[in-house]
Amino acid sequence: MVRRVSCAPVLAVALLCTTLASATEVSAPVPAVAPAPPVAVVAEAAEAAEVAAKDKATGYREVVETPETFPEEGDLKATLRSVTLVPQRGYTPIQVTVHNSSGQPRPVRLSIHGQGRITERSLQLGARERVVTYLMLPADIQSGQLHMDSPGMPTATEGFYLDSYRGARVMVLGDVKSFENATQLGRVAENQEPLVAARFLDARTAPRELAAYVGYDAVLVTASPEEVPDDVWAVLESFALTGGRLVLARPPANPRLHFPLLEDVHSERSFYGFGEVRQFLGCRDTHEACGQQLAEAAAEVTGAVVPAGPPPRWDRNSLLRDGRTPLLESARAPVGRFMLLIFLFTLAVGPGGLMLARRKGPLAVLIAVPTLAAITCLGLVAWSVLVDGFRVHAARYSLTLLDRERARAVTVGITAWYANLTEEGVMMPASSVLVSPVEPEDPPRALDWTQGLVLRDSFLPSRTYREWGEVAVLPSRARLTARKEGDGVVVQNALGAAVEAGRMRFQDKLWNLPAMADGAEAKAVLIPDEKKVALLDHEAHQPLSLTYQPGLRFPAATSVLDDDLTDGVFLVRLGGRGFAPTAAVDVDLEAGVHLVRGGIEEARP
Repeated sequence: MVRRVSCAPVLAVALLCTTLASATEVSAPVPAVAPAPPVAVVAEAAEAAEVAAKDKATGYREVVETPETFPEEGDLKATLRSVTLVPQRGYTPIQVTVHNSSGQPRPVRLSIHGQGRITERSLQLGARERVVTYLMLPADIQSGQLHMDSPGMPTATEGFYLDSYRGARVMVLGDVKSFENATQLGRVAENQEPLVAARFLDARTAPRELAAYVGYDAVLVTASPEEVPDDVWAVLESFALTGGRLVLARPPANPRLHFPLLEDVHSERSFYGFGEVRQFLGCRDTHEACGQQLAEAAAEVTGAVVPAGPPPRWDRNSLLRDGRTPLLESARAPVGRFMLLIFLFTLAVGPGGLMLARRKGPLAVLIAVPTLAAITCLGLVAWSVLVDGFRVHAARYSLTLLDRERARAVTVGITAWYANLTEEGVMMPASSVLVSPVEPEDPPRALDWTQGLVLRDSFLPSRTYREWGEVAVLPSRARLTARKEGDGVVVQNALGAAVEAGRMRFQDKLWNLPAMADGAEAKAVLIPDEKKVALLDHEAHQPLSLTYQPGLRFPAATSVLDDDLTDGVFLVRLGGRGFAPTAAVDVDLEAGVHLVRGGIEEARP
């Protein structure tokens, strides 16, 4: 007899146990989930971490430049040094070595093609000559392809990429060993933050163009002074004069031989023109102090002149980048007049069309509306032709230091341009640099560095506002002459433009200068109160000042001019086109403000 056992009690017990276990799990306390921190808190934490990383930064990062040799084409052989450190602004000097092994002279054209733009230089190589040259590539280009052309030979090409490190960037004239001995800095690992990134060049073959240096945060010379050629010393001095930070690890025995404007040759830091010159003197006895000085010199460098770029494409408005306003009135569309014209057109088409349809019928409306639209368009075109014309409009602002003893002018300037028709090009000497905004829009497509810089193809696009900065050291005979006449002083203006206002200290007295035409003479007015008067005041709009918006383009350069006038020094405001190289471009000048500081030439009665 088989005995049957019921499963119901067993199932009930199992169900009860499962229910109790579930209840226990549900009633257990659930750990609280921390709310996500606000975006601002995350951003502040990231910024604090970045600052902490910079504070802990030690050593340097070496940008290794790899020689890339072209495939040999006949008698020519070329070597490109790639993976070059890109500067913050300006131009990247790309080093190319060309060797002509034949017994005949040979012309060579080097060109870099990148992002639809061409940078080129033409050379004339002698028999069995080896030449080291540089092509200045705009700093916003990160890669390209180098072409070498010569008559009777196929084109040789070589591609390259550039290093776009974000921190402080230093060009070093010297080798790694001399750099480490001078700064006491060592290479950092790949995952560590360095104080600076360094690019090393041989001082004997360093670039001779100012454009090769202006974009770097600092230039350090660690080579022996005897190894640096005189023309390299000259361009380094121009770099410091136009706002650069030049550091000398091994100063020459007589620094004034290469830097004649140094006031104290024994000073570790000397302001020089619009820039500064530093010498490693007392820091050599302190471990890593020289390296810290180098990092300090390269930190927070913005350049002597900072042109404003256009706003992002997704944020088109009347303001420029960083909220700046255009410096040129003609670059702003006459919105009020256009709105009035549109309003009148709407009235004529709307209520006017309805009245015309009731009186003359629908056919009259079909004829009148297109005719009225054509007349309106012709009116806009006529306004553009008659008011704007076909000329180039410009507003020019500059700061100039006159070095009378060496007959030269050191200028940093900004020009706002507006061309109704495309301006084809402009020429710049080798001792000057044309500076574009950090993120240019529709930049020039062709740059020729054979003799200075020749910009071709869309230097100024049609009907587009543009700002170009300029730094230059150019020969100049401009001067201000003063002579004593009785109890007063007679001043002659030989500055090449009309003096609008001025002040000078002559024979230990402070004088005001009246307005004077170029070549004219006038009597200076004595200022009896000898208390210091601010020469440059952006907010009070003093006669010797830049207004607020132009002043934003010169973040640090104006402080060089706003200093006490020593005996024999003047400061004037000029009109006209100024001393910058692009002053030769024929324009309709809407505004011209140029502050000039220099020494007085005393004339004997």
